[in-house]
Amino acid sequence: MLHVRFEGKSYDLGDRVPVLDGMNDADVKGAVARFLDVDQSRLEKYVVDRTPTGHVIVRPEALYG
Repeated sequence: MLHVRFEGKSYDLGDRVPVLDGMNDADVKGAVARFLDVDQSRLEKYVVDRTPTGHVIVRPEALYG
């Protein structure tokens, strides 16, 4: 399962954007950028989180303080 938070919107992409074991963060961001039809540089400061259950979350970097 792939979940994306981009520019204030949430997307549950499920299997529409396959995320394969062994894909690095840049590969995941590239696949998401292609799906969203945006330049990959717009996801440069985004974080790719992988949960123990196998889900992948692409989200903006959290800033605290």
